Amino acid sequence: MSADPTEPAAVWQPEIDELEQRRLWAESQGGAEAVAKHHASGRLTIRDRIAALVDSGSFQEVGKLTGTGIYTGGKVESVLPAPYVMGLARIRGRAVALGGEDFTVRGGTSWGSERRKGGQGGFVEDFAANYRIPLVNLIDGSGGSVSSLRKRGHSVFPGVQGFEKSVELMGIVPVVSAVLGVAAGGPAGRAILSHWSVMVAGKSQVFAAGPPIVKRAIGLDVTREELGGSKIAVDTGGVIDNVVASEAECLRLVADFLSYLPQNVWERPPVSACQDPPERRDAALASIVPRNRRKPYDMRAILRGVFDLDSLFEIQPTYGKSVITALARLAGHPVGVVANNPMVYGGAMDARAARKQTHFVELCDTFHIPLVYLVDQPGFLVGPQAEAAGTLRDGMRAVFVGIQATVPALTLVIRKCYGMAGMAACDKAGINFKAAWPSAEIGNLPIQGGALAAFKKEIEAASDPEKRRQEIEEELTLLTSPFRMAESFAVEDMIDPRETRPYLCRFIETAYSTLATKLGPKHKLGVRP
Repeated sequence: MSADPTEPAAVWQPEIDELEQRRLWAESQGGAEAVAKHHASGRLTIRDRIAALVDSGSFQEVGKLTGTGIYTGGKVESVLPAPYVMGLARIRGRAVALGGEDFTVRGGTSWGSERRKGGQGGFVEDFAANYRIPLVNLIDGSGGSVSSLRKRGHSVFPGVQGFEKSVELMGIVPVVSAVLGVAAGGPAGRAILSHWSVMVAGKSQVFAAGPPIVKRAIGLDVTREELGGSKIAVDTGGVIDNVVASEAECLRLVADFLSYLPQNVWERPPVSACQDPPERRDAALASIVPRNRRKPYDMRAILRGVFDLDSLFEIQPTYGKSVITALARLAGHPVGVVANNPMVYGGAMDARAARKQTHFVELCDTFHIPLVYLVDQPGFLVGPQAEAAGTLRDGMRAVFVGIQATVPALTLVIRKCYGMAGMAACDKAGINFKAAWPSAEIGNLPIQGGALAAFKKEIEAASDPEKRRQEIEEELTLLTSPFRMAESFAVEDMIDPRETRPYLCRFIETAYSTLATKLGPKHKLGVRP
């Protein structure tokens, strides 16, 4: 920036000129050739990403001059910037701390200094913790390197630049990680230590260690995509929550996700203006659930009919698919939605669905987002494979976390609600508010199968065992009517499916009025990875 000719010459003009030159070196990143190569691979640089994500002109960079200088006769000739860019900014008007690796500088590998800007711990996390603002990690780097041994002259214990602050942040501010290239080692760990994470299909990979180490350790030749592409990281392993087709969509979803969450645990979730009338009644809701209890239906059609139009933000849609977890809004109020998906395993909870539900409930509980359970739960997935997968342990952890949660919750039974898995959708530690549609069937065990176990001797002794089994099932089915439960206040309310939206809007409006008494950190450290 040239000096204003109308101003008197600055006493410190030489130093100011050098400052400007050093800033230009930082903005050149790894150099024109490295930046061009990065763009040719179809990826944005870290500075491109920040500019695309944050409000125009809001980025205040910190540590821009950090790097490695080359000097001749005490005069600086050039500076290679540190491979990390960070600072403060605003996203849709809200303050955030954000930073990410600069892949054009040494592939974004960690830079050895006494105090780091970010990547492996660092100042960006201190910003988020001390200012109580969300942290956005734009990850594109492979962490440490054994080459640091030569420079240091000795080895160090794992975690010398550790995860302590990362763990602390999980209990106090929203943490979002966008994996936009390779994430290995420490950066991969930080991608997991997030409340929500997203990657780009075909462009991003996440793994504990890359292909060279895998080949050396177990003799397996594998590509980065085979090792940690979205098919593995999102669909199979569930270590990253969502996958998108482009960096532009990835950055947009980061902003969308943050719009549902408060700045920190001492604040309420932000309420948005709503153009969708709270009293809206969707006539189609009365016909979505078929009378044939074995026939599946589209639970997402129910969600679209109940929650604010275009407000569903589904989390982990390709993992643990027998349960749907989503952020949504009711009359502009953020809510967490846990809905069973009868299109997969009939909605039964397997190990992956249990882990998915557990993580989501902890997210909502940490940031005071009321929960709505839409239940069609036949129970835990059964059989040898389900037992070998540890379904019971993961399922009971979902129950455990649900009971620990202190955020207001409402259980609405759409169809089935059975067994221990059904307990994971109830607010046992709170008011335990349960409502049901007329299509609901609720109990400790399904009548079908349960009757055969409970009345085995009576059925076997009958002259026509099959006929007697059917008679017993018909008798018990009448007793499980949701109308009889409502008569005895075993379920607090029954509602016409078409009045679901206004009913839930009223509940959420009241629940939000109570949140002021529940703000602040939980007794546990937020969401567990």
